[in-house]
Amino acid sequence: MPYFFFLALKHRSITFFSATNPALAWGGLMNYSKFDAIKLIEKKYLPKTILIDLGTKLAEIQNKIIEQNIIFPLIIKPNIGERGKGVCKIDNIQELQNYLEYNQTEDLIIQEFIDYPLEFGVFYYKFPDESIANVFSVTGKSFLSVCGDGKNTIDTLLQEQIHARFQMQRLRQEMPEKLKIILASGKIQIIEHIGNHCRGTTFVNCNHLINKELINVFNEITQPLKGIYYGRFDLKVNSLEDLYAGKNIKIMELNGVNSEPTHIYEPNYSLLRAYQDVVFCWKTISKISLQNQKKGVPLVSSMAFLKMFKQRFS
Repeated sequence: MPYFFFLALKHRSITFFSATNPALAWGGLMNYSKFDAIKLIEKKYLPKTILIDLGTKLAEIQNKIIEQNIIFPLIIKPNIGERGKGVCKIDNIQELQNYLEYNQTEDLIIQEFIDYPLEFGVFYYKFPDESIANVFSVTGKSFLSVCGDGKNTIDTLLQEQIHARFQMQRLRQEMPEKLKIILASGKIQIIEHIGNHCRGTTFVNCNHLINKELINVFNEITQPLKGIYYGRFDLKVNSLEDLYAGKNIKIMELNGVNSEPTHIYEPNYSLLRAYQDVVFCWKTISKISLQNQKKGVPLVSSMAFLKMFKQRFS
C-alpha cells in the first residue's frame, strides 16, 4: 500500500492503474465482468460458458445448459467477484436449485467442469509499445485433499492439516455426510475442487516452468487480446507437454490489475522476495498505464473511483 500511494502521487492520480487494461472496467481492479474478460480469448482455449442474468428462472437456465451441451458436474460463480467467493461445483439439478435460492442477487456464470489434472495461474504482461508478451509468474495448485488410513474419518484427517483447519466450519455445513466417510488406506480424496487459496488450496511456486516454449504459447494466446496488457490466466491443462505445445488448455478466468503473482503464497516463500515481486507488479502496471495514456487512454476520475469503492465496501 505505501508503494501504491507513492505511485498515485507520482501519477497525480489515485486511479493511475485504470488505463492499464482499457478493455476492462477500472482496469480490472474490481467490479468488472468476468464474462466480458474471457470473451476476448479465442474460443479454443475456453470451456463452454454461459452468462445467467439476474432473475433468470431455473427452467430457462436448464434450457441454456442443454443448448450449450454442458453436463453435470458444472461450475457456477458470480460474474463479478474475487477470491473464490460464491464459486461452487454443482453435481446435479437439485444442487443447482439450492445454489440459486441463496445466490440470486447478481449475474452468474456457468462453465463446464474441466477435469484436467493440472491447474495453473499464469501471470502475463505486455507493454503497449512492444509486441512480445512476458510471463512473470506460474503458480501450481495443490487442491485440499486427504489420504485415507482406513481408520479415521475425513473430518479427522482434515483437522491434521493447517490449511484445512480454517475450512472446517464451511465444509461441515456443505458436506456433513462426506466428512463422516472413512477412506481406505492410501486412497486420496480431493475435498475442494475450487483452486483458490481462500478455499484451502496450497499454492506452489512453479516459476521453473517458465521457458521459451511457454512464452511462445502465451504470445499466441494474448496476441488477439485488445486492451488487455496485464493479468493472470487461471487455466487447466492435461499435461506439461500440452502446456508447452499450446493444446488441451482451458482458461477459466482472466483477471486484471487485481491479479497477484500467486507464487508468493507458497509456504516458506521469502517475505522479502514477496514484497519485491509485488512492487515489480505495481511498477509494471504504472509503466503500462503511462504508455497507454500517451496513446490517448483516459484515466477513470478519482471521484468516480472513490464513490465506487465506498459503495463496494459500505
